[in-house]
Amino acid sequence: MHHATPLISTIVGGIVLAFILGAVASRLRLPPLIGYLCAGIVVGPHTPGYTADQALAPELAELGVILLMFGVGLHFSIKDLMAVKRIAIPGAVVQIGIATLMGMLVSWGFGWSWGQGLVYGLALSVASTVVLLKALQERNLVESPQGRIAVGWLIVEDLAMVLALVLLPAMAGLLAGAGAPSGDAGPGTGEVVLAIFATLGKVAAFVAVMLVIGRRFIPWMLERIVWTGNREMFRLGVLATALGVAYGAYALFGVSFALGAFFAGMVLAESEFSHRAAEESLPLRDAFAVLFFVSVGMLFDPMVLVNDPWGVLATVFIIVVGKSLAALGIVRAFGHSGQTGMTIAVSLAQIGEFSFILASLGVYLKILPERGQALILAGALLSIMLNPVLFHMLDVYTARRSRGADPQPA
Repeated sequence: MHHATPLISTIVGGIVLAFILGAVASRLRLPPLIGYLCAGIVVGPHTPGYTADQALAPELAELGVILLMFGVGLHFSIKDLMAVKRIAIPGAVVQIGIATLMGMLVSWGFGWSWGQGLVYGLALSVASTVVLLKALQERNLVESPQGRIAVGWLIVEDLAMVLALVLLPAMAGLLAGAGAPSGDAGPGTGEVVLAIFATLGKVAAFVAVMLVIGRRFIPWMLERIVWTGNREMFRLGVLATALGVAYGAYALFGVSFALGAFFAGMVLAESEFSHRAAEESLPLRDAFAVLFFVSVGMLFDPMVLVNDPWGVLATVFIIVVGKSLAALGIVRAFGHSGQTGMTIAVSLAQIGEFSFILASLGVYLKILPERGQALILAGALLSIMLNPVLFHMLDVYTARRSRGADPQPA
C-alpha cells in the first residue's frame, strides 16, 4: 500500500497544483480557472517534469461533468426546458450550422477536404458544459431567463453532438475523401438514414424511461432514505443516482454521460428534497470540475502557438467572435433583449469536452489531420481562458448601464 498508484498521483498532482496556481491567479486578480488550466499544462506530457496519467485525467474530469449537469438538472424542471424550446432548439441548430460553415471555410484555406473541414467546424460549434455552467453559477444566472435559454441551448448542442459521434464512424469513408483507402466506400443513403433514426430512437427511449419510470422511482427511493434519518446514506443515494443514471444512459442508450446526469437531476427536482440533494453533491462537483480544467491543460502543446500562429488565431476567431455574433443575432431575431443576447453570446464563446471527443474520433478515423486536433485543443484552451475576461467585460457593461438607468438625485 506504500506505492503511489497512477490514480492517486494524478488526483493529488492535479488538485495540489491547481490549488497553488489557482491561488497565484487569484492573487494577480485573474480568474482561478486560468490557474487550473496552467496546472494541466505543467503536469502534461508537453512540458518537462512530472507527467500525470493521460488516460485517467479525462475520466476523472468526466465525473465533474456528470455531477455538474446533475446539479443543473436539480434546478431545471421539465416546464423550464419546454419554456425555452422555441429559441433553444432552432437557435442552437442555426448556430451550429453557422459555426460549422465558418470552420469549413477556414479549412479550405488550409487546403483540407470538405470532410476534414466538416469535422473541424463541428468541433468548434459546441460549447463546454463545465465552463458555461460554472460561469452562470458564479453569477447566479442558472435560474434566470437568459440562464435557462443558455442551458436549453447547451442541451440541444449536446444532443446534436451525440448524433454526430454516432454517425461519424458510419460516414468515415465518405468524409475521409482522398485520404481513405481506395477500397473503402462511403455509406449509402439508407445506412445514414437508418443510423439517424436509430440514434433518435435511443434518445427518445431514454427520455421515456426517465419520465415514466425514473420520475416516480428516484424521488420515492430518496424519500425512503430520508425517513431512516441516516444522512450518510442520503448522500450516497444522491451520488449513486447521479452516477448510476449517467452511466446507464451511456451504456444502454448511447446517450452522453452529461445528458444522462441532467435528466437524473431533472426528475429528482420534483422531490421536496432536491435542494438538500444539491447541497450534498456540491463539494464533489467542485473538486472534479477542477480536474476537468486540469485535463484540458494536459492536452495542450504550447509549441502550436509558435508553429501555427495563424491557424490558432483563425480557430480562436471562429470560437470567440464568429459564434458569439451568430448567437447574438439569433437571440435578437427572436425578440429577446440585447442583455440576454450578450449573455448567451458570451456563454457560448468557448469549446470543451465534446470538441475534444469529436477531434479525437476524427483523427482515429483518419478524417481529421493531427494539425486539426492541435488547433482545436489550442482554441479550446485560449477560449476557456478568455471566457472569464469576456464575462467580466459584460458585468462591467451591465453595471454601467444600470447606473445610467438609475434616476439622478435632485
